[in-house]
Amino acid sequence: MQAFSIFQMKSLLRTLLPLTVLAVSGYAAWWLYTHQPVTEFREMPPSLVRVEGTALRKTTHQVIARSQGMVQPRTRSAILPEVGAKVIEVGASFRPGGFFEKDEVLLKLEPVDYETALVISKAALAQAESILAEEEAKAEQAKENWKALGRQGEPGAMVLRLPQVTKAKADVASAKAQILKSERDLERTVVRAPYAGQVLEQNVDVGQLVTQGTTLGKIFAVDYVEIRLPLPEREMRFLTLPEHFRDSESPEILAKVKLKAVVNGKPTAWTGKIVRVESALDESTRQAVAVAQVNDPYARRDDGTPPLKIGQFVEAQIEGQQLTDVFIIPRNAVRAGNEIILITPESRLRRMNVEPLAGDEKMIVIAAGAPKSPKEGDVLCLTPIPFPADGARVLATIDGTVENPDLAGPKDTGKKAAVSAVHQDKAS
Repeated sequence: MQAFSIFQMKSLLRTLLPLTVLAVSGYAAWWLYTHQPVTEFREMPPSLVRVEGTALRKTTHQVIARSQGMVQPRTRSAILPEVGAKVIEVGASFRPGGFFEKDEVLLKLEPVDYETALVISKAALAQAESILAEEEAKAEQAKENWKALGRQGEPGAMVLRLPQVTKAKADVASAKAQILKSERDLERTVVRAPYAGQVLEQNVDVGQLVTQGTTLGKIFAVDYVEIRLPLPEREMRFLTLPEHFRDSESPEILAKVKLKAVVNGKPTAWTGKIVRVESALDESTRQAVAVAQVNDPYARRDDGTPPLKIGQFVEAQIEGQQLTDVFIIPRNAVRAGNEIILITPESRLRRMNVEPLAGDEKMIVIAAGAPKSPKEGDVLCLTPIPFPADGARVLATIDGTVENPDLAGPKDTGKKAAVSAVHQDKAS
């Protein structure tokens, strides 16, 4: 009996213990559910983007059209001899980079053969003149003989030896022409500069035999240089260009141009004028091409400006008209498609597309009275916003003054991401 009772108690414990655990767990779950704390809901203030803005004011703007080109001489020539001979002397200035004046001696060729030819030509002239004098004397004698014989009428050309006289006169003229040719050939043994310029290349030296057509060297004029400048289409209408017409003279007022380049690591500038516009558009860019001229580019200047070099690449700034009643918009405040962002008096964003009159890498210029243009006093947003939404609220600082500071809320730190501006219309 005692063993049986112990077995029954063990079985009872095995049955009651799981039930007890389940009952306790259920009670605990019920208690936790019925005594859970009440969740407190609080409305968070909207997170506003801090932006910088400035009020737009009408102003004036000097149009500057930017272009670039390469320096070219107005005249470039190859020096060719007109006679063949040996080079006996090279001028001191006939070296690459050397300057020379008009009619300065560049080269001398050996003149002996041409001096000899001149002497022979003079001897031939003397002989021809002697024969002419003899023939004229014979013709006069023939005429006297005709009269002495009592012949009637005028004697014939053969009687008066007119063909012989004519041939003698032609021989004299030919001898004189040969003398002129010999004198010219002798002069051509001295090669002179056709204009004031600078030597680009020297291809011969003393002792070298040259013939007609041999390139002695290459030179270019230094009175002025030219630069071909493609004109930007947007700013072209504000430039004073010297357009040439068939029935009128070109305008006297020429647009000023400033040329810039880096020489020996130092920014350098030169000034010039637009002197003409080429008659054909550039085939590759379809742009009009203006030609700028810089006078006396190799003269020494008081400020130490180095001379322009042939083939040098320069950037050009062409002075245009003075625009009035315009707004100048910083380039970093302009989005793709010429879109700007304005800040309304209610501190909301408003997107607007504008039509620029001119511009560069730093700013654009828009007309104040254009249909697609803001009004004077409108606030321009200067802070780049990746995804601005029309009507989104912002916390704006306009020209150093915070507008509507109460919109920020007590916990706004001003460090929220700019993209949150997209959702401000929902949060407000």
